[in-house]
Amino acid sequence: MTSETGFPRAGAAPRRVTLTPAAHRVLAAAGTLFYERGIHAVGVDLIAAEAGVTKKTLYDRFGSKEQIVVEYLAGRDERWRAFLAPRLEAARTPEEKVAAVFDASRDWTRVHSPRGCGMVNAHAEIDDPAHPASAIIDGQKQWMLALFTDLVRPLAPDAAESAGRTLMLLHEGALVAHGLNVFPGAMDHARAEACRVLARAAGHRGG
Repeated sequence: MTSETGFPRAGAAPRRVTLTPAAHRVLAAAGTLFYERGIHAVGVDLIAAEAGVTKKTLYDRFGSKEQIVVEYLAGRDERWRAFLAPRLEAARTPEEKVAAVFDASRDWTRVHSPRGCGMVNAHAEIDDPAHPASAIIDGQKQWMLALFTDLVRPLAPDAAESAGRTLMLLHEGALVAHGLNVFPGAMDHARAEACRVLARAAGHRGG
């Protein structure tokens, strides 16, 4: 079912495409351009030129620019989760696992997100909740909130929801501060505050 915009209705799982070698080239070029210049500022002509394909090939593989945006954001999300997974698996306690998320984000942003969170940046440009990429953005942030909440739960079941939200705020605030270069070491500062949140949550359980 679609909205008046022609996009799937908000909340619907976005369609994905099978990536051929040419599609991979298009997506790689688009990902760099979208992140560095902004989604709205980049047209399909430039993407095709950077990828070394024709516009016909681009549309044959993706159908629309909107679908390229979906694949770009979904790919970032998948790579982030894959980057984080082994760090979480190596950590043992809830405290170590939460710290691992902040450490992973620090390392990820240094390489992949020097201009801030790709999801936050995209959300600033995509204001239609029915846009197919909106589900990717919202889903990624909801996944992070659920992750923090689940990591806290073994330590303090009664405080998990509140502490999870606080950890999410610290994490997202650090991403924004990093992207804007407000002050150095934003994620490390957020990590230290997250440890205090966990200590208070554990104390709440003990009380």
